[in-house]
Amino acid sequence: MTRTTIAVVDSKRLVAVFGPRDQHLRRIRAALDVGVSARDDSIHIEGEESAVARAAEIFEALDRMARDEGAVDPDQLGRLLAVATGEKPAERHAPIEIQQPGRQLVPRSAGQAAYVQAIRDHDVVLCTGPAGCGKTFLAVAMAVSYLRAGRVRKIVLVRPAVEAGESLGYLPGDLQAKINPYLRPLMDALREMMDFEALKRLTEQDIVEMIPLAYMRGRTLNDAFIILDEAQNTTVSQMKMFLTRLGHGSKMVISGDTTQIDLPPDRTSGLVDAARRLERVTGCVRVQLGGADIVRHPLVQRIVDAYDGRAS
Repeated sequence: MTRTTIAVVDSKRLVAVFGPRDQHLRRIRAALDVGVSARDDSIHIEGEESAVARAAEIFEALDRMARDEGAVDPDQLGRLLAVATGEKPAERHAPIEIQQPGRQLVPRSAGQAAYVQAIRDHDVVLCTGPAGCGKTFLAVAMAVSYLRAGRVRKIVLVRPAVEAGESLGYLPGDLQAKINPYLRPLMDALREMMDFEALKRLTEQDIVEMIPLAYMRGRTLNDAFIILDEAQNTTVSQMKMFLTRLGHGSKMVISGDTTQIDLPPDRTSGLVDAARRLERVTGCVRVQLGGADIVRHPLVQRIVDAYDGRAS
């Protein structure tokens, strides 16, 4: 067992080096199998001699980055870890331009990059994949990008109001209060890319619209970016109704996790059915994301694997 210490004079730099909620620190610990702690504005590392040496080099590089640039680039950390572990460095993917000062969204896996490119290239995109792989977040980011670039006039965010074990009728309040919990994940994604006042203004002007799937019937949406989230919980007839709302100059992104269908057992998922029916329809494409595309807490991927019978 080898130990070493790196002095970091500025405590603010130490926070930048460890990352938000210690994300950088956890990545280094996991990749190099070293113990890391911080005391007295110093980083203490212990483990196998070669691993400690590699970790020390990475922390010193991150400290220089924090000193010179004021922050640590997660992609640069990924490249440093790839070199240290002998893995191929992650490919740098084209960013999503959301035109927010100091903010750039970049797909974090090859699958996510293919998803974003599919949205750019096709008018109807069906995306399936497990929790945490960026299905909703990236679709909303692309919608914001298209709106701010003037390529669409409005964003429409849609979800089926299907209960996952609880009864909608027992929720308190009027209809809007009852459906708000279903639309909350879409609102959360939007708030990652817009400040509260801007989002409130766009919502009041009906430029950003969040509605339950049932309210889509009878509409035709032109020059709109339309996202159907949790689409695994649509029926076949609901999916047909939704798809036929597509108007001129519009895009549709339909996402869901086919392992989490909350429909009654005798109902076929509209997402599963549409993926089969639209397989050879020009202008439509399906993207399948997997465990390698999960970008939430690292434990999420292990949880998904456990439910899929691949526990490690």
